[in-house]
Amino acid sequence: MTKTKTETELDADSQMTAPVEVSRLRFEVVEGPERGTRFSSDTERMSIGTHPSSDFVLSDRTISRFHCEVIATEGRARLRDLGSRNGSLVDGVPVIEAYLRDQSLIGMGKTVLRCSFDDVPSTVRLSRSHRFGSLVGRSVPARAAFALLEKAAASDVTVLLEGETGTGKEEAARSIHEASSRAEAPFVVVDCGALSPTLVESELFGHVRGAFTGADKDRPGAFVAGHGGTVFLDEIGELALLLQPKLLRVLEDRTVQPVGSSARRPVDVRIVAATRRELREEVNTGGFRSDLYFRLAVLRVVLPALRSRPDDIPILVRRLVEQLDVDDATVARLASPEALARMQQHVWPGNVRELRNYLELSAVLGGHGRPGAPALSGDPNGALDPRLSYAQARAIALVNFERQYLTVLLDHHRGNVTALARATGMNRSYVHELLRKHGVRGG
Repeated sequence: MTKTKTETELDADSQMTAPVEVSRLRFEVVEGPERGTRFSSDTERMSIGTHPSSDFVLSDRTISRFHCEVIATEGRARLRDLGSRNGSLVDGVPVIEAYLRDQSLIGMGKTVLRCSFDDVPSTVRLSRSHRFGSLVGRSVPARAAFALLEKAAASDVTVLLEGETGTGKEEAARSIHEASSRAEAPFVVVDCGALSPTLVESELFGHVRGAFTGADKDRPGAFVAGHGGTVFLDEIGELALLLQPKLLRVLEDRTVQPVGSSARRPVDVRIVAATRRELREEVNTGGFRSDLYFRLAVLRVVLPALRSRPDDIPILVRRLVEQLDVDDATVARLASPEALARMQQHVWPGNVRELRNYLELSAVLGGHGRPGAPALSGDPNGALDPRLSYAQARAIALVNFERQYLTVLLDHHRGNVTALARATGMNRSYVHELLRKHGVRGG
């Protein structure tokens, strides 16, 4: 079998060195109940809070269970508050997210930490491969995620996949399964966000005949159906609080109790969960059980947003275009240097899924347009192309509306973006993002 260009490139580059250096951070409690306590970071991400699964665990009761997270990348470090009760301060200023400098003071509750940059950096392990299952990427964020996914596949550990919509969480879960010792057993998907609470319970745990109206026969449920294999719980953050203790029981003793039954049944499954929510914030606000999070996040993998790895766009485009039923001329057009350069400048709020949709629309309609406004040919009131699916036609209509809306509003406010944002109730940075997306010039 002849390898595709993408596969050949991936294999040729697969022997790159594994580790990459990031800033090593040191923290010291300078005020508060645990004054004098020190901690050093050895990873790219570290969380601070009172929860046992935090990287730096403090006992100050004025601190939230997951108070904040510090991310060290490319010689810089930034702090992100995780929806804490009392907020986070950096050098006396309340922040949601902020970069740290050497000797910055971080305030949380009654505690103050001093953050210092170590002269000796830490190393983050990267995968030696540019692929993991169906996922591809050469960038440092992608290969750091692949290294964790490889670790997950080599064990039976419970995995929590986090990331924005469209980053490939289901593909990652399926790839973990296919690379594991359970590959020949079932891979069962449950979308917790697409089912009502009553249906989710039956979908997960099954039911016996007569358990409720319409239950005319026994139903095994996902955990029994996935016996020996992997159960993927997508959008786990949408699971109702009422059902969370029942899932916790499965994680703790690997047994399930079908709806309407008093008996528990043992199951042998590997569990992978995914969410676009920040579950640690949900834990802080009481929207997600702390003990369930602890059981799910045994190995936590954050899939990077596409905007954080623009260098991966060429290889992603080639892989996605190869999956389309198009001729060589279309492939060359969509993967041309000019088209790739435009795509690398776009922020891709929908991530790889948006990129895939953009390429599909561009292939169908001809041209390549601007990312975010795929394959638009001009007249927003023109006839619809009958070759389009409903989703494609709707996407084009939305893009046309956004562009026209912004153009009219910007003209009305004489190019003043701040006034436009105030009048429409949109965040100013988001307005700028939309203007860039549609190529509308503002002041």
